[in-house]
Amino acid sequence: MTQAIATVALVVRDYDEAIGFYRDRLGFELVADTPLGGGKRWVVVAPKGGKGARLLLAVADSEAQMARVGDQLGGRVGFFLETDDFARDHASFTARGVRFLEAPRHEAYGSVAVFEDLYGNRWDLIEPRG
Repeated sequence: MTQAIATVALVVRDYDEAIGFYRDRLGFELVADTPLGGGKRWVVVAPKGGKGARLLLAVADSEAQMARVGDQLGGRVGFFLETDDFARDHASFTARGVRFLEAPRHEAYGSVAVFEDLYGNRWDLIEPRG
């Protein structure tokens, strides 16, 4: 039996602004945008050509969920975007206005820098050491 984590939900404030960030700033593809009725949508984004998990952008629909937007992991890095060319993607993201919280660093496991999405969730951009 083979299993994989295919999709991870990310609570967002607004579908369209979240789509805009992931598509226009990170270069993700819009995989699905299906109306579900009552203003809800099934919105999935993923890195182009990616083989890993996709993000389900889920609009907060309660005060408790809205309080979690941007802080789903208590300020920890919660998402790890692997790349085959760290320098290329770091430069591209920076040029598109992605906010990095630190300068790139080279660790035993690879090149990495932490950035924030439009809500403040922390991500690692990482090129694993070969």
